[in-house]
Amino acid sequence: MKRFYKDVTVAEVKGGWQVQLDGRGIKTQGGQQQVLPTRILASAMSSEWSKQGDEIDPGKFLFRDHADFTIDVVAADREAAITKLLAFAETDTLCYRADPDEALNARQREVWDPLLDHLEGRLGVRFQRVSGVMHRPQPKETLDRLREHLATLDDFTLAGMTSMASLAASLAVALLANDDAINDPMLLWRDANLEEEWQAEQWGREEEAEATRARKGEEFSAAQVFVTLAQARS
Repeated sequence: MKRFYKDVTVAEVKGGWQVQLDGRGIKTQGGQQQVLPTRILASAMSSEWSKQGDEIDPGKFLFRDHADFTIDVVAADREAAITKLLAFAETDTLCYRADPDEALNARQREVWDPLLDHLEGRLGVRFQRVSGVMHRPQPKETLDRLREHLATLDDFTLAGMTSMASLAASLAVALLANDDAINDPMLLWRDANLEEEWQAEQWGREEEAEATRARKGEEFSAAQVFVTLAQARS
């Protein structure tokens, strides 16, 4: 698509901030006004529009799809969004381990247990750790507490966390990425990919798999930054 606008601005509107193209507010893919909660997020999104060339490259929009998903999907049915997030807890990457006698299990316990321990202490829950591939449900008390916590989060945070949980196959990782105690959220992405890294160490790296993992890592980072900007108050 050719660029169809000249000027990109940010305006304060009812309910928040909005990116405007030639004075007209942007709408979501669902046709709603794309109103954002913070000026800093609106500014970041306006920069993406400003940097487009004569041809619009959808790949250069890091945050637009997250904002549209927030407004068109999450805000329309928060309970469904929370239920979708909870499903990642039932098969959480950090909870499923190799058999106890395998070396990988020791690495998983070393890397993943401190993360789960921190999250358990913060939220007052207990995650069921599982060895092997057989599914074992999380305690009802844990799922109820997680639902209660997710219900306190705003729509933009839920949207960004949905993307992170999907990419990492882990609600725990998405929750930790929104934790002030985590200095570098991208280390969480590395930890979530522990099994892939282990396999690469044992059998060597495959170029296509590494490229796919790097692309997903960039998407994870964008979702985490989206949440941070949506929560920023200035």
